[in-house]
This record gives sequence, structure tokens and C-alpha cells, in this order.
Amino acid sequence: MGNTSETTLFVSRIPKEHDVFMGSIYTTFCILSLLGNGILLLVAYRKRSSLKPAEFFIINLSISDLGMTVTLFPLAIPSAFAHKWLFGELTCLCYAVCGVLFGLSSLTNLTALSSVCCLKVCFPNYGNKFSYSHACLMIVGVWCYAMVFAMGPLANWGQYGPEPYGTACCIDWYAPSQDALSMSYIICLFLFCYALPLTIILLSYILILITVQGSRQAVQQHVSPQTKTTNAHILIVKLSVAVCIGFLIAWSPYAVVAMWAAFGEPNDVPPVAFALAAIFAKSSTIYNPVVYLVFKPNFRKSLSRDTAQIRRRICSSPCKGSPVPGQKDLQRQTSLRCNKDASNSTRLSNGLADSHGACLHCTEADPRCQQTTPQRTACVLIGTSYSEVTVSQMPEKMQADLL
Repeated sequence: MGNTSETTLFVSRIPKEHDVFMGSIYTTFCILSLLGNGILLLVAYRKRSSLKPAEFFIINLSISDLGMTVTLFPLAIPSAFAHKWLFGELTCLCYAVCGVLFGLSSLTNLTALSSVCCLKVCFPNYGNKFSYSHACLMIVGVWCYAMVFAMGPLANWGQYGPEPYGTACCIDWYAPSQDALSMSYIICLFLFCYALPLTIILLSYILILITVQGSRQAVQQHVSPQTKTTNAHILIVKLSVAVCIGFLIAWSPYAVVAMWAAFGEPNDVPPVAFALAAIFAKSSTIYNPVVYLVFKPNFRKSLSRDTAQIRRRICSSPCKGSPVPGQKDLQRQTSLRCNKDASNSTRLSNGLADSHGACLHCTEADPRCQQTTPQRTACVLIGTSYSEVTVSQMPEKMQADLL
């Protein structure tokens, strides 16, 4: 990681107020990413039996975003507030490896997702054959592809080092001016991890938009068994486009600044430019959950259903809370009386069962308990005719004999 002293390497090169601003932004990103990606993974787990193969890439993207959040933000936030890197050279190396691994994994994952969407929409004869096993194999390939470039500097193909602004670590963008291997690594990284994925993503979505535009009128005029499937494909394509645009907007500034430092004059690139590019890059961790949780119907419905279930569990038993002091004896007496009435249910002259089971968990003050209590009646023989009266109107002795 260079011959310069560790103290010189890990001192911030931007104003302290800028570091405080970065630390505050990173804290916000960290909280939103943990909540958003965590909820997205929970929803995906709850609806795992109905997941489509293409949605596996969404889950994998969320995993890589969480990986970046967990490994980078806990180190970058305190370093930004401290105005220097706090964790030493070895931790800096691990930080850089994780940043490259999860960042390239996300970009490669988006490339695979765009290819699958293009296959399913533009070439349905082949796309309909895309199965869960194909998705799993592609996801494994995504991680292997990212691993090659993340481990390259550890094998002396390229170098890791502190960021030019001093409070984080990544690839040493100034090394190509001193080392041919580092130059080849930067060139391959730019071509195969940015230019090639960007080209594939753009071509895939251009083909998709052309296909959707050409078939829109036919879909609107003709209703067929394939209409629902076609609409589902169009929906996931729109959402995938949104995620890709957000991700590319986040990472393009960093790519431009990095190429400027690698192939231009190092002293011409201000450290603040790298700091701003890093903020944009790390914001990519919050785009995925926001888009899919807010705009994707099945994810949103599943989240709403789970939230409603939790709310019902919390509010399902309003009468079972802790009693107010002074009402404990009243509730005990009411419960005993209701239990007795339920156990001695008597069929009277109106043919209805005298059942007060609704009172088992309520107090007398509860309106539901009062509303559901039936009026008990009895037929009384007076002379040669019967008269129907309510039990509550009868003398106490007659009520006792009846019960």
C-alpha cells in the first residue's frame, strides 16, 4: 500500500466541515439501507414460494447492498467525524476489498438482470425456459466475476490504498503512473466492470423498449391468456430500468473521477471530487429497496399484509390489558357471573339459548358486552293463559327457582 508513512496516508485532505457532512450523509445512508434492504429481504422470504427467477437477482442485489452497508459504513462514519482514518492499514485493505467486491457484484448483477429481462421480453421462446436453476447459476457467476477483480490487487495485479481524500480506502488510482501491472488492472477494470456492463444494460433496455412499444397496441386491443404474463414482464422491466438508472447515476461520477486520476495528472484531481463521487457511489445502497418496496405491487402488497397482521396481533385483544386500579374486583365478579351463565345455559320459552360467552373477556363497562347480552324471557301461567315476561321483571324468589 505504498512506502509513505501510515500517518501521512490516513490524514484527511479535505476541510473538517466537509468530513462532518460526509459522516452525516453516511449515517443517513446506513440507516436507510439497513431498514430498506432488511425489509425487502424479509418480504422476499415471506413470499419465497411465489418468487420468479428474475426476482432472484433483486434479492441478490439487496444482499450485496447490505454487504456494502455492513462492511463500509461502520468504518467510514467514525473516520469521517474524526477527520482521519482510524483503523490502520490492514483494516484499510479489508475495507477496500469489500468495497470493490460488493460494488462490482451489484453492477454485474444488474447486467445479468437486464440480460434476463431482455431475453424474456424480446425472445419469449427462450425466455420462458429460464428457470430457477439458471438464475442460481448466473448469480454464482456474478459473484465469481466480481471476486476476480476484488482479489486482483492482493495478487499484485493493481494496488489498494487510501482514497485521495484520506478517510476511506479503495483502489490506488495513482498507481498506473508508476506500475505497468497497475495500469493493465485499471484498464481491464474500466472495460470489463464498467464499459462492458453499461453497454449490455443499455442495449438490453433499448431492445426491450422497442419490443414493448411495438406490441403495446396489440396488447391493448386483444385480451389473451398471455396478457397478464406480458404485463408482469413489462412491470418488472420498468422497475429494473429504474434501479439500473439509479445505480449508474450513483457510480458514473466515481468512474469518471477515477479515470481522470488514473490517466490524467494526479495533482489536477481535487480530493473533494473523490469525496463527492464516493457519496454518490454509496447512495446506491438505498435505491433498490425504495424502488421495489414502493413501486412493485406484489412486494408492496406483501409488506402491507405483513404490517396489517402485526397491527392486528397488537390490537386484537383490547379487553385483555392491565385493569385500572379499583376495577379488578368488579372484573373478577363479572367474569365469574358470565362464566356461570355460560355453563348453565338454559333454553327458555323464546327458544334461544341463554349464552353469555361474549362476556368472558370483557367488563360490564365494555359496550360490546352490553350490546350482545340477550333478554331472557319466561312464560308465566296466570289462570288459564300464559303471559311472556322478562326474567329481570320477575320476583327474586321466582328467578332463583327458575335458575
